[in-house]
Amino acid sequence: MSAKASAGYFNFLKSLKSSEWFWWYWQKEKREPYVKFMDANYPPGFSYEDFGPLFTAEFFDPNQWADILKASGAKYVVLTSKHHEGFTLWGSKYSWNWNAVDVGPKRDLVGELATSVRNRTDLHFGLYHSLFEWFNPLFLEDATNAFNTSKFPTSKSLPELYEIVTKYQPEIIWSDGDGNAPDTYWNSTGFLAWLYNDSPVRDTVVTNDRWGAGSICAHGGFYTCSDRYNPGHLLPHKWENCMTIDRSSWGYRRDARLRDYLPIEDLVKQLAETVSCGGNLLMNIGPTHDGRIAVVFEERLRQVGSWLKVNGEAIYGTKPWRAQNDTVTPGVWYTFTPKEGKVNAIFLNWPVSGILELGEPRAKPGETQVKLAGYRELLKWVALGEKGMVIALPQLTPQQMPCQWGWTLQLTDVD
Repeated sequence: MSAKASAGYFNFLKSLKSSEWFWWYWQKEKREPYVKFMDANYPPGFSYEDFGPLFTAEFFDPNQWADILKASGAKYVVLTSKHHEGFTLWGSKYSWNWNAVDVGPKRDLVGELATSVRNRTDLHFGLYHSLFEWFNPLFLEDATNAFNTSKFPTSKSLPELYEIVTKYQPEIIWSDGDGNAPDTYWNSTGFLAWLYNDSPVRDTVVTNDRWGAGSICAHGGFYTCSDRYNPGHLLPHKWENCMTIDRSSWGYRRDARLRDYLPIEDLVKQLAETVSCGGNLLMNIGPTHDGRIAVVFEERLRQVGSWLKVNGEAIYGTKPWRAQNDTVTPGVWYTFTPKEGKVNAIFLNWPVSGILELGEPRAKPGETQVKLAGYRELLKWVALGEKGMVIALPQLTPQQMPCQWGWTLQLTDVD
């Protein structure tokens, strides 16, 4: 079953037996590794629906989840209320008993997490919802009719959307899975008009761009463009990099190896690069079938949180600067804090020489100040003509470093 959650600066959570696309790979594409795995480990006639009772979530503790998400430094969380398999994590009236209240956990997982997040954190609570369902007979019938009929959205998908908005009042609706059908088939404009004008979240809600074939990266409150989207340059529209800590999956994989998980250094790089280009980072983790956030995911989230405690001023409330990355030293990304008029230079490699050269800032002798986030004393620097500067970093032992995986220089009075 899928339980995708995202903590967003920055974050996503999903849960399935092996991969969130397992059913499709096994039954539709009949990929050999999946077919062999099922033949070797499950009795003949075992169906995907038989996994339902095995999705137990007996260790699901929404308060613990909320505490971990808060510790990550995230500002919003997005839980997968329903993925392409159609299983809902709340007791939907339109799910035909294919939901977490009637099968498996026998709990309203959406409602429990929403309550814990709102009671224990200041995170904005959002919900992911898949428009289509791979094997729903009504959707397949509409697809056969070239989407000239709309039995599925009328009786299933749209009623679910109205239901989760009315019941849980999410501040983010993260739509996905158009099934190659246009927005007119999904009546996306009708739903969005209600959402922004008449719904209980009309004054607070934000939506993404996945509302029908052709709408992605073209319409929406923020663009996602593609999974793991990272353009590396400034975009004129607000966007989000939705990516995964597991390099290969949006779900929990029991056979994953340590090398499959991105290290904290890569996550800091993705965060710095994304924010410098005007985006948000939605960092996906995959919970287990019994409701736990695996230790490796918890560690990564807490590591990001500890980094943000030192360097958060370079991330929160910032805007893109005139340059996104440095032209002289690779691995330096810039953000701008308008409140203090401060340019933040996030650098990922501490030079052995202790000297860092920046090619972009235009320093002002007698006015410019340079500070290392988490270090009290001002740093010495020398201007390089009209543009660029050389900065002397402090000589610190590893134990004295303000953080371990990337650092921020705060530059005031630079152009």
